[in-house]
Amino acid sequence: MTEVPFHDAEEETLDPQSLAILQRRKLRARWAEVLRDNAFYRHKLAGVTFDPLSDPLVRLPMTTRAELQQDQRNHPPYGTNLTFELSRYRRVHQTSASQGAPLRWLDTEESWIWWKRCWAIIYRAAGLTQDDRFLFPFSFGPFIGFWAAFESAAALGNVCLPCGGMTTSARLRYLMDHRATVVCCTPTYALRMAEAARDEALDLASTPVRALIVAGEPGGSVPATRQRIERAWGARAFDHAGMTEVGPWGFECLEAPGGMHVMESEFIAEVVDPASGEPVADGQAGELVLTNLGRAGSPLLRYRTGDEVRLTHQRCPCGRWFARVEDGILGRLDDMVIIRGNNIFPSAVEDVLCGFADVAEFGIEVDERGPMPELCILVEPRPEADRAGLGHRVESAIRDRLHFRPRVVLVEPGTLPRFEMKARRLLRRVGPASVRKAPQE
Repeated sequence: MTEVPFHDAEEETLDPQSLAILQRRKLRARWAEVLRDNAFYRHKLAGVTFDPLSDPLVRLPMTTRAELQQDQRNHPPYGTNLTFELSRYRRVHQTSASQGAPLRWLDTEESWIWWKRCWAIIYRAAGLTQDDRFLFPFSFGPFIGFWAAFESAAALGNVCLPCGGMTTSARLRYLMDHRATVVCCTPTYALRMAEAARDEALDLASTPVRALIVAGEPGGSVPATRQRIERAWGARAFDHAGMTEVGPWGFECLEAPGGMHVMESEFIAEVVDPASGEPVADGQAGELVLTNLGRAGSPLLRYRTGDEVRLTHQRCPCGRWFARVEDGILGRLDDMVIIRGNNIFPSAVEDVLCGFADVAEFGIEVDERGPMPELCILVEPRPEADRAGLGHRVESAIRDRLHFRPRVVLVEPGTLPRFEMKARRLLRRVGPASVRKAPQE
């Protein structure tokens, strides 16, 4: 086995039994404090008997985003999932509005240190060292984005290059001027930077960039998207997953490309059937449920993430026993569409479309008003692309791979939106009684 750096080798290399003991000890360390001082969970768990060292987690009710949203509506602006007085909190972030009203989320200084520790694990697992120079091409707004990634890298002694408020062209020049070796961004924005570099005759593969950590959407584990990023940059792409309300839970290691580990030293992961809530067998697809173990100020117990995953358990060549999310996040359950009996996620369409060199961007429209949902794919060709027959080729590829025939519409170059943070490729979803539009970042 090739030696891989760890941030905390003692915890990251524990065998499954020792890891379970560690998780329960961390859970117990927070349990009494949360039940005593956190009004949200004191009310939610009233009458529940649970031993954090030994009882199965299924004895606890799951927590949902809808509950948290309702709690913040009832107790504005931050709700009652706060273990301490407001004076203890130092950071305020909020989720995007892609799933209804945004959630506002607070962190104490101790919880923020935990965030930075999680990012240190992510960096070391990717083989990154103190000599790396990190570029952060995102706007530093209330969305948590790469805030903790930036501050963790700085705490580890790395040069950090913030470039919010710049155009994509300016960011590329900044990257080259400062000889960045690592870029942290969304998969979509990695491709957008590559597109801009191509327009300006800049060769990204000749830069010192050796790694990209991509997050915010499933693209980092979508094979065609990943290949396109790595070809354009001449660098390794590492997938990462996290949520504002849960924390940075998923990371890709150096030794096993594709898919991610759950950071089980800091999270307890379950996979359940989204309809029944019952656990599914190892390797079966289901909804990811997470309990974070180091965020005492605003904890989450058995949180339904809405992400569909396949979780497996075995020792990785990197030396970790952490559970593995095979093929990354398969998709958001609320984005799933049933077309001709097939469960279709936008990420599956992305994997097909990114295999076409002539396609610059795409969007999806779903019409659910008829007896069977119809899916329309808007395809934006590259300016230099041969448009003749492109729509037919895309239609045939989707039919062959996903087993349904969509309607494909070619649009003019520059028509579809570009995204710096999370891409919203499900542009419009028309239902029997309403029209739902995805917001622009």
